[in-house]
Amino acid sequence: MREHEFRELLKKYLDGSISEEENNLLNKFNEEVSSANKNVQFKNESDKKDIKDSLWSEISTQGNLKKGKTNTWRLLAATAAIFIGVLGYNFINTNSSTSYNIPENAITLELEDGSLKIIEENGTVKVTDKTGAVLGQQNGNQLVYSEDSSVEELVFNTLNVPFGRKFELKLSDGTIATLNAGSSLKYPVKFLKGQDRNVFISGEAYLNVAKDSAHPFIVNAGELNVRVLGTQFNISTYPEDETTEVVLIEGSVSMSSNKGGNGVKDEILLEPGYKGSFGKINGKMDKNQVNTEIYTSWMHGELIFRDMTFDNIVKKLERHYNVSIVNNNRVLSAKKFNANFGNQPIEKVLEELKFNYGLNYKIMDDGKVVID
Repeated sequence: MREHEFRELLKKYLDGSISEEENNLLNKFNEEVSSANKNVQFKNESDKKDIKDSLWSEISTQGNLKKGKTNTWRLLAATAAIFIGVLGYNFINTNSSTSYNIPENAITLELEDGSLKIIEENGTVKVTDKTGAVLGQQNGNQLVYSEDSSVEELVFNTLNVPFGRKFELKLSDGTIATLNAGSSLKYPVKFLKGQDRNVFISGEAYLNVAKDSAHPFIVNAGELNVRVLGTQFNISTYPEDETTEVVLIEGSVSMSSNKGGNGVKDEILLEPGYKGSFGKINGKMDKNQVNTEIYTSWMHGELIFRDMTFDNIVKKLERHYNVSIVNNNRVLSAKKFNANFGNQPIEKVLEELKFNYGLNYKIMDDGKVVID
């Protein structure tokens, strides 16, 4: 293994982004060089942290490992090997329910037993059952589950997408769900014959539901159920929002809930081009005609705000850009704004808001945005 290859693998190991294949390669190399320095020992946890910090400093500073200094970087490799051996693997083991140092911005897949897999962009993660049979396979920015698996009982996985990211999921029936930033979807690895197709959502997703009249597709969003046979719609139900919104693109859906408190299930039917709203606090439901492009623009990396309060705009910017925004100007909170933003950095968005609405802001050293 060349020096730059080792440095890159070690860097991934230390920040928690190493894949299983890369970890195996690093481990194999470590076994070959670990005897280079048998006297390296750790007296306590503090020593381990000091070594980790030292290793990180070495691989982050290009000048410390100059070309031709073979002994230096081999010694570093040996030290790293012992470090890794003491602390254990820093990656998601497909056969383990334990995970370590998962990056904050990592897309993760929670399996039925509670173990986690990190889903990397353009990765090749495989989802297997207890026998090792493949249930699903990652293809770039999409995780695809097979309808041909031999699963005969409901087994759920949960896909979690952090702020600043999006990801696509193809379920075993062919339904495609695109999850927006800060969202999660719990779903069966295989839908079973004779049973409704139930999934559970938190956050926002665009669903293109495969048609199957014998098996209704039901999206569970807290106390609201969205029932469809085959259709395309957007649902937004972030925990911090007071309202769940369902925007229908094509087909038909019904929204139902017992939240009203009158002992009778409340239900409304949506037609294409309509948005249904459900109040999480009072259980009230209503619908109105909308421009659907406003609610699906996030699919294309765009943000469109129409008659939206500034507080809601802040929430969407935080999720979209994975940034913390502190609004000290409470006069702005309830004001409503209109704005269009393409696939542009947060700095450009803030500049446009400043130019159009007189917004004053500053970006702190830690990346936090403060609005005065």
